[in-house]
Amino acid sequence: MHLTDSHSETHFRDMSLLHALGWRAAYQGYIPDSFLSGSITDDRWVPVFRQNYEEGIYRGLLLYDRDRPLCCATYGPARVDHTAGDTICKFSSPDLADWGELVSLYAHPDHWRKGYGSTVIEEVLHRLEAAGYPGCFLYVLKENDRARRFYEKHGFAWDGHSLEVALTPDTLLVDLRYCREL
Repeated sequence: MHLTDSHSETHFRDMSLLHALGWRAAYQGYIPDSFLSGSITDDRWVPVFRQNYEEGIYRGLLLYDRDRPLCCATYGPARVDHTAGDTICKFSSPDLADWGELVSLYAHPDHWRKGYGSTVIEEVLHRLEAAGYPGCFLYVLKENDRARRFYEKHGFAWDGHSLEVALTPDTLLVDLRYCREL
């Protein structure tokens, strides 16, 4: 297995696929099936990852087993009063403007609980600390108990901040902000 920074069209496609598979598996029952099947396509985030690379603000990190993508993350400076790429809603944490943010972390659902997410998140945290960020935060769906336990295992805790996401006219989600000092 090896980690690589996202910098090619193949990487952008692999990251987008991992995101789509992760969404469809993790959010089933919380997000309408019609939204997951219609809007969460395998290539949905390719332009976002390409833009992230070109702008050099948010970085992508992939874990591969030979050529097979297993897990990926997007990370960088805190999103403050702007939307980074094609996100579902506007994330903004001006109170943590000097912190790093784990924007996304997705493992292939066939490989959950094998330690791949831990490998990737620990590398992201190491990189954010080396870049001088005092801490890292992320947003996680309130109902996603599996992910919340994973982040807690890695030293994150809910700081009391939440964000409502109007995904569809009939679907209101709540994301919780989890933080960890570096």
